[in-house]
Amino acid sequence: MSTTLVDRLRSGDARALARAITTVENRAPGWSDLLKALFPFTGKARIIGLTGAPGAGKSTLVDQLARHYRKDNPAVGIIAVDPTSPYTGGAILGDRIRMQDHYGDPGIYIRSMATRGSLGGLASTTVDAATVLDASGRDLIMIETVGVGQDEVDIVRLADVTVVILVPGMGDDVQTIKAGIMEIADIFVINKSDHEGAERVEREIRAMQSLATRNDRWTPPIVKTVATDGVGIKELAEAIADYEAYLKKENLVFKKNVENWRERLVEMLRDAMLEKAREQMEGEGGVVERYASEIAEHKRDPYSLVEEIARGLERHPLSAVPLPAKESRS
Repeated sequence: MSTTLVDRLRSGDARALARAITTVENRAPGWSDLLKALFPFTGKARIIGLTGAPGAGKSTLVDQLARHYRKDNPAVGIIAVDPTSPYTGGAILGDRIRMQDHYGDPGIYIRSMATRGSLGGLASTTVDAATVLDASGRDLIMIETVGVGQDEVDIVRLADVTVVILVPGMGDDVQTIKAGIMEIADIFVINKSDHEGAERVEREIRAMQSLATRNDRWTPPIVKTVATDGVGIKELAEAIADYEAYLKKENLVFKKNVENWRERLVEMLRDAMLEKAREQMEGEGGVVERYASEIAEHKRDPYSLVEEIARGLERHPLSAVPLPAKESRS
């Protein structure tokens, strides 16, 4: 990867930023080298994840938060993860219309990404896109994820602060999603709080919080907003700042980063090894197709087959992986 692209991106060139994100998103030639070159410049941006059920007003809330943060002139990056079109595989970008006022502001960069079949609410390359934005000098990165209910928990592995957005009138309200998405919130937002039922949603959240204590002993605050009118945006920004201050006070920032990277490393290893196994099998003359046919005809069972393939991969032991340095940050 030419250092020219890295230099242009680091200097604030929006076209270079767009090209870099496209390169890593499409896994175009040189994507890995690009990320390697950019990684030393990362780690400075604050990452805020906003998630919630469809119709919760996430895009409008992100729009208003960006407007609020820009008053102090930080460089903001927004990644909007959209549902994938079943026909083209691309993102359905209707929600981006709500952010069109920002397109003339060079201090805000907005990027839409398609989930491309990812079930965790995040596109599989969202982490890489955030890395590129971080290296480009963005002070704040907001990631708005597609609303997919209980499966939408991947954001917690990427964001420094996770905001879960709820709205009144969701049937059983909190009960419908508490088993998954509710447990990842650092901050709760009840958007459209001028609608009937907002008080009931707040009571249910507080009742849920009384049943369990988080490991970090943080009690997620509840912020009421009416995003379309800008109501509660300042209070939400203050709640985000309070949680960040709490993490620093309790010396939890580094610990949280280590936990996030532990999960992400496992995912990266899984993806890399899966790709290597796929390439190896596809390079053996349609062996995957043959295996599939044999299983479909019940000539062999898939469980024994997978064990057999896994044993083959054990011929390349992980002992060849370089060990980390003995001295590490405590």
